[in-house]
Amino acid sequence: MSLTIQIAIAFIADLLLGDPKGYPHPVKIIARLAYGTEKLSRRILSNQKLAGIITTIIVLVTSFLMVWLMILGFSYIHPSLGLVASIFFIYTTLSVRSLFDESRPIFQHLRKNNINKARESLSRIVGRDTTHLEEDQIVRATVETVAESTVDGIIAPLFFAVLGGAPLAIAYKAINTMDSLFGYKNETYRDFGWAPARFDDLANWLPARLSMPIIALGAILSGLNGKKAWAIARRDGRKHPSPNSGIPEAAMAGALGVQLGGISYYSGIENKKPLLGDPDQKLQFPNIVQSQKLMFVSAFLALVVFLIYDNFQII
Repeated sequence: MSLTIQIAIAFIADLLLGDPKGYPHPVKIIARLAYGTEKLSRRILSNQKLAGIITTIIVLVTSFLMVWLMILGFSYIHPSLGLVASIFFIYTTLSVRSLFDESRPIFQHLRKNNINKARESLSRIVGRDTTHLEEDQIVRATVETVAESTVDGIIAPLFFAVLGGAPLAIAYKAINTMDSLFGYKNETYRDFGWAPARFDDLANWLPARLSMPIIALGAILSGLNGKKAWAIARRDGRKHPSPNSGIPEAAMAGALGVQLGGISYYSGIENKKPLLGDPDQKLQFPNIVQSQKLMFVSAFLALVVFLIYDNFQII
């Protein structure tokens, strides 16, 4: 079975199953490995930046090798087992269904005017303080999360799966996970988290830029403003402090005709991000559904584009 078919099956499995609870998800195992390696490297090395670099490399290489060896081992027992393992690991790197499942309750609570429940649901998917957010701020945070996750939960895993199969897709997920765990600019992780953050920036650099035409075309197919998605991504995408997050967020803002960014609070500390897009309309809860629709269409487009590329490479 070709890699193209494996990726397509993994994509369909993600749409149907999402992330079922109760099985040892590779991301959880990677997180445990990362925390364990962090403790060891901090104990051995006094230079925290070097400890972060060593931890990142160890977790990255270990994740890649473990998946590669497991697929190889299962294939040795029977080729079909190796294929199943490969499909399973690719499936676990994708987050199309889970992104929808996690953002949908926020929309449902806002539609019922239950803002406290919406804040509670939002707190499960964002790091910012949600206790005092109003409807437009909740919608903004949700749309920003859907936009950013369209890259690191969909486009980037597909991109690396096409390039190097399940082992490389898992390696990307390891980088992304370590950035989530350690990529904070606080006293604990300012130096240690430098390497995971830089590795994540590097890994997402091309997928983020590929997201611009994918989201713009997806906006056209979704009945949104594709032309403005492209224009705003080009105009505002580089304003964001992250070299990558601003591009899909700006594209999403343009497609929806809203403005994202602004002031957020993290553990009570104000964080002011640049404004992305134009406030053509006020942020309201239907924008969440629009962002979900655009996310789904962009996911299918990314799958088609990457698989066509992979087939041309084979030919």
